[in-house]
Amino acid sequence: MRRLNALSLAVSMATALVGWSFVSPRLPAVARVTLQAVVGALLIAVTRAPLGLRPPRLWAGVRLGSVAGSVATTAIAASTAVPAVRAGMAVREPPASAPAWLLLRIPLGTVWAEEAAFRSALGAAGAAAFGTRGGRLLQASAFGLSHIADARAAGDPVVGTVLVTGVAGWVFGWLAERSGSLAAPMLAHLAINEAGAVAALTVRR
Repeated sequence: MRRLNALSLAVSMATALVGWSFVSPRLPAVARVTLQAVVGALLIAVTRAPLGLRPPRLWAGVRLGSVAGSVATTAIAASTAVPAVRAGMAVREPPASAPAWLLLRIPLGTVWAEEAAFRSALGAAGAAAFGTRGGRLLQASAFGLSHIADARAAGDPVVGTVLVTGVAGWVFGWLAERSGSLAAPMLAHLAINEAGAVAALTVRR
């Protein structure tokens, strides 16, 4: 019975998170950010997923996340020298308020919300149902599928977007497991999104 309940919770949560990704873009930006942040916190409470945000696990997460984030930031900065990448960034319309994008939407509405929901809550539920690797695969797959709506809105290849974000979800999950702290994937995720946003704003200017 416990096994069945664990399976039901994990699959239901993954399905709900993917479904939410098709609904949330229709909401006003402020409402979307707020709801996603709150839902992430609620899912953690429901699953009682460990966060590892207290020493010594916190420091392990900060160290690993900082290294991963530095590598990602360097790669993104270097990619802006590629003409095709610059052209792709130049045609994208950024949010109306750059400060709100960089200081609120990305850290709270994206990084915290997604890491709390996918890596923490769904990762814990998936591990309870399918084991560590199975749980990581579940959350990574759901994470990739949750970007279908964003890919369509941006005019990006859907399959490519799902694969890339799915791999990112797998890596973020590995960072969390390796360090024992959600700080690691949060820092790496934050570095990627912030670096990409700053690069896009710079190119457009």
